[in-house]
Amino acid sequence: MLFLRRIGYITCFICIYLILPGQKNHDSLRFEIHQILTRTDADVGIAVMDLFSKDTFTVHGDRHYPMQSVYKFHLALAVLNQVDRGMLKLDQLIFIKKSDLLPNTYSPLRDDYPDGNISLPLSTILQYTVSKSDNNGCDILFRLMGGPGKVNSYIQSFKVKDILISATESEMHHDWNTQFRNYSSPLACIKMLDLFYNKKILSKTTMDFLNKAMIETSTGPNKIKGLLDKNIIVAHKTGLSDTKDGIRPANNDVGILELPGGKKIAIAVFIADSKQSQEESDKVVAEIAKTIVNQMQ
Repeated sequence: MLFLRRIGYITCFICIYLILPGQKNHDSLRFEIHQILTRTDADVGIAVMDLFSKDTFTVHGDRHYPMQSVYKFHLALAVLNQVDRGMLKLDQLIFIKKSDLLPNTYSPLRDDYPDGNISLPLSTILQYTVSKSDNNGCDILFRLMGGPGKVNSYIQSFKVKDILISATESEMHHDWNTQFRNYSSPLACIKMLDLFYNKKILSKTTMDFLNKAMIETSTGPNKIKGLLDKNIIVAHKTGLSDTKDGIRPANNDVGILELPGGKKIAIAVFIADSKQSQEESDKVVAEIAKTIVNQMQ
């Protein structure tokens, strides 16, 4: 299986060469990432875009990967669109019942307010959901929006192919296979990041709010950020699945990197079907991000 993956990666790197004829040092980048992936017993998808020049390359860029909590970025876009339209307000209070705070899921919100029955501003719930990847906060926002279908309709309105949002965190926790119904290709993910940054699909106020929440992300510190210099600003959203039979379907990180000098890069790394430990997979993401930054600076 690993041998077959290596053959696939060689084919993909030929594609990188063709996609980036104007990218300096693309031979070196192609070689270095190839070296990382041949040491990785997993299905890895990568997409990168210079947000100014639009130079783009991908590895398995059109392949569908389970997003896990990466889709909280897309959910936040939909919620903040409603804020921009005047349907919601960042300071409006949302009542959270104790029954909303499910016990068997990752939830700093529940840990901070174990008895529930409180009212919190929408902005606070968004911060828990994006910055801390809170699963209960995520599903509270889905209910506020009218369900995943409404969020998916908003995302689909941008005509970005290879992305689907169809299930809540609670639904994913109740059925193992449901996680595969929330998917994105790496290329679709960086296109959404480009829309967020360049196309100004949110107002300045809500865009700045979400960008700040992503910069303050506390999950996955050893993924994209793991090997980068501290002067690189990383606004990102992570995703992580459980394991079954020693295999992890998803260990992801996507975001926007601001390099010294102002260059900005959208990056998405999806690792699927990994037999490696979380720490080893995190290091793969970190090595890929570091290699890309070194070549694009």
